[in-house]
Amino acid sequence: MARKKKPAARKAKKKTPKRFRFQLGLTGVAGIAVVAFCLFLWMFLLGIWAGQTILLPSVPSGKSKASHAVHADRSPIKILRPDGRKSPVSPKKKPVSQ
Repeated sequence: MARKKKPAARKAKKKTPKRFRFQLGLTGVAGIAVVAFCLFLWMFLLGIWAGQTILLPSVPSGKSKASHAVHADRSPIKILRPDGRKSPVSPKKKPVSQ
């Protein structure tokens, strides 16, 4: 007697992972654009504030505003020069009291 042949096992198909899709309408894109603009504006303003804080530090509490007012016309921006244009700064001579 001949044995019945079992049907050949079918190759198991590999399941492909589900693909993830974004679908945004015009309002969604506009909302993301507004949020991104606000974030960039915030970072810009934060950078301006940090830059002014670094370049123009506040008056130390031990000094009065009058002594700080003498140097008000000498902002750090005027003092800073590129390396190629630097010249030695001579110290101011104090008047000799007699």
